[in-house]
Amino acid sequence: MEFLKVIAFTHHHIDLKSLGKLVICDENLEGRLKNIQSQLNISEIFYIGTCNRVEFVFLTKERTDKAFIAKFMQVLDMGLAPEFMERFLDTLTLYENEDAFNHLLRTSCSLESLIVGEKEILAQVRRAYENCRDAGFTGDHMRLIMDRVVKTAKEVYTHTNISKNPVSVVSLAYRKLRELQMCGNSRILMIGAGETNQNIAKYLNKHKFSNFSIFNRTFSKAEALATELNGKAFTLDELEHYTEGFDVIITCTGATEPILTKGLYSKLLNGDTGKKVIVDLAIPNDTAPEVVHDFPIHYIEVESLKEIARKNIQERYTELVHAEQIIAQNTEEFEKVLKQRRIELAMRQVPIKIKEIKQTAINGVFADEINQLDESSRELLEKVMCYMEKKYISVPMVMAKEILVKNA
Repeated sequence: MEFLKVIAFTHHHIDLKSLGKLVICDENLEGRLKNIQSQLNISEIFYIGTCNRVEFVFLTKERTDKAFIAKFMQVLDMGLAPEFMERFLDTLTLYENEDAFNHLLRTSCSLESLIVGEKEILAQVRRAYENCRDAGFTGDHMRLIMDRVVKTAKEVYTHTNISKNPVSVVSLAYRKLRELQMCGNSRILMIGAGETNQNIAKYLNKHKFSNFSIFNRTFSKAEALATELNGKAFTLDELEHYTEGFDVIITCTGATEPILTKGLYSKLLNGDTGKKVIVDLAIPNDTAPEVVHDFPIHYIEVESLKEIARKNIQERYTELVHAEQIIAQNTEEFEKVLKQRRIELAMRQVPIKIKEIKQTAINGVFADEINQLDESSRELLEKVMCYMEKKYISVPMVMAKEILVKNA
């Protein structure tokens, strides 16, 4: 892990709006990384850019002091005003050597995420590395590091509960809805077309729910969401005249007073006496208390979901101990992997040299004697030489690895 460095700008020390100024678009990335490599003696590098972090992972023998980092940012040429540059230099975190490796492991295992246990970060780090690898910015050393990073993250996600329980209100609401075993053609009436309803609609659409009616104050937003869901769009004013019935109401608006009043709910039922489902994700609630009290409904509301989310987050944090143990074990194992790789690289000339010795012996030193042998004797000699060649190559490798294991 010697020479591994990470320059990190994350949500821990900088607001997300400012962080956006450091994001590098795909078309500019290659040129900027080439400049960094050529001007700063960096052998391998890749860039991670997400909504919560911008990081540069690289290998260099240079001393990464404040002057190095300032030049690094200057060469990047992000077009930042001097006051912004100073601010970013003050808020970055530099990780070196084993600390850098540990940071990569913790990041990919989502221990450093805004929400602990979000598995998307592993895919983001992996994709960032692969993009730079394919562009020629990384080599053998970074390959070994990333192999271990991916292995460790998979073990954490598999052998701990750090990502098992959902912590977003939307995912919890969808899970509650699925527990009611609604069929795919259930009539779903959505009130509001904002981000929350858009997100829950993605879950529903993904799992083949297909019967949607969308109501929103701004018709164009209702229409846009209805198009995605292959549903029908209406203005909010049309809600009280809606007579096509429903099985589920999902509501989330910015209204300060309940939208689903007792009178409106009675109209929407249109004489139906069956038990319905209301998913109310608004704050304050869009559903009047008397609707919950007076009608047979399964009521899923945001406050109870928030409490479940808080408990799930706490459970995820209790899993940090197990995740840290897996990380520590993989760090220890990786030290051995690196030592073994160093031996392999140091001894990669052994096969070439042995083959050269063999050819010199056959074609030079003992050429006359060999030429006097009959065909069967030459074939036997060749077999013996090939056998010896393989042993002279493999035995030193095996012995070196055994010595490494014993010393470890």
